[in-house]
Amino acid sequence: MRPLFIVADDHPLFRGALKEILRSLPGGADIVEAADFGEAAAALERHGDADLLLLDLAMPGTSGLSGLALLRAEHPSVPIAIVSASEDGQIIARALDLGASGFIPKSAGFDEIRQAIETLLRGDVWLPGNVSLDAPGDPEVSELIVRMKSLTPQQTRVLSMLGRGLLNKQIAYELGVSEPTIKAHVSAVLLKLGVDSRTQAVIRLSKLGVDPQSGLAN
Repeated sequence: MRPLFIVADDHPLFRGALKEILRSLPGGADIVEAADFGEAAAALERHGDADLLLLDLAMPGTSGLSGLALLRAEHPSVPIAIVSASEDGQIIARALDLGASGFIPKSAGFDEIRQAIETLLRGDVWLPGNVSLDAPGDPEVSELIVRMKSLTPQQTRVLSMLGRGLLNKQIAYELGVSEPTIKAHVSAVLLKLGVDSRTQAVIRLSKLGVDPQSGLAN
């Protein structure tokens, strides 16, 4: 069976280049394209057994690492590799902390990207060789990442909907649970993030570059 890839990038030319690389793999590949975050999320819903999601950090409908944080929570079993024009070591470190399996710079050549994909398909982590993750990070951001990782998938969904400004009853309707259940989830989310209100939760997340409201605009 050929591996199934989801290629999520808003630039048609770069999607085309990635498709060419994927089709050059031994045995070929099945490829699903997404031009924005909404399409990427829908593709994962349809193909929860995908072998790898190649996710651009700067697509319409998402902001910074928001797409990674939300999709990682929704689909924990699908490997996600970030593909980005940025090669900032701290961004790469944050992506790995939030569950990325690898980080592929858009400046990489055909052979390097193919090697990265083959490495990821084997279940290994792949990073560009010239990137250093040793730079000291912001302690507040490091603490926030730890707190984010303590959220359950359902709590992450609730948090993302809070970021969209939904009321508890609206969240309950979308998730198919009772409003008291959502109230309990909201309380747990605020406690785990160390904040007292929904507004404070969104402000804290902005320090990480995770903006649920932007992240779920589509």
